[in-house]
Amino acid sequence: MKFEKMQWLQIATQFKGSVISSIYKRVMGCGLFGVLVSILYYLKLPVSQPILGTIIPSIVLGLLLVFRTNTAYDRFWEGRKFWGSIVNNVRNLSRQILVSVEELSPKDKENKIGILYLLVAFAVATKLHLRSEPVNNELEELMSSSKYFKLINMNNPPLEIAFWIGDYLQRQHSRNCLNSYQLISIQELLNNLVDSLGGCERILKTPMPLAYSIHLKQLLLLYCLLLPFQMVQSLEWWTGAVVALVSFTLFGIEAIGLEIENPFGYDANDLPLDAICQTMKRNIDDLISLSLNVRSPEDPQLSLLPPEL
Repeated sequence: MKFEKMQWLQIATQFKGSVISSIYKRVMGCGLFGVLVSILYYLKLPVSQPILGTIIPSIVLGLLLVFRTNTAYDRFWEGRKFWGSIVNNVRNLSRQILVSVEELSPKDKENKIGILYLLVAFAVATKLHLRSEPVNNELEELMSSSKYFKLINMNNPPLEIAFWIGDYLQRQHSRNCLNSYQLISIQELLNNLVDSLGGCERILKTPMPLAYSIHLKQLLLLYCLLLPFQMVQSLEWWTGAVVALVSFTLFGIEAIGLEIENPFGYDANDLPLDAICQTMKRNIDDLISLSLNVRSPEDPQLSLLPPEL
């Protein structure tokens, strides 16, 4: 219980990952404006106007903020589901390719391992594509030099990698190393990868409507500027502090929506795409190691059977 309380306090006071750095200037501005209204009230000027509270009902502003945050979280969660689908499909593809594609020569084993690493390359290329970053050495170590230099000039590198994987599967089918049922099953998984890529691109390239964002910001600013006139009569010199607290809450909720609506970047609140890609790379390494351990060099077509059999 004590550990949980300490952890809660540690999270509550954590600066990294919070939106304080992006809203503190606005919060301080609203607080100082509240202090200014308090000074004017102290000088007996008629700044106390409680009726201004009816201009923008707090429930209307609250509903707008909730809608904004929910919409942003839907985008975040949808992006996470697409990446979960990429992980699952890469695992299923690698397992089926490893087991189903027959190896008629040692060269076939090398080609198969190269295709398994291309599955990881698809995920890495998708990550770079969503971040608008060029092809880099992360991909170079996952493919041959010729493929890497071809990929540099491509507008959509993950789509090109998906084409290479599909071409490999079709060639294995032509060589009778993969039957039609297996080809259809594996191609379906490959199609799912491309669908996930398209879903992530849809999230990235469909921002929140500009008019909605502008209107929400205008209402937030107007509400926070009218707030001191409503409170100064009852709070007097505490007006600035209370206005700063209220504006911190409202601006913070809006900033959270901005923070998570594009979940593919490097921010602390974005999806851990680097860790996800590293996990897929370790999964492929394990599968290749398992394959090399259980297959006999004299019989490369031997099924993955338990040692006792």
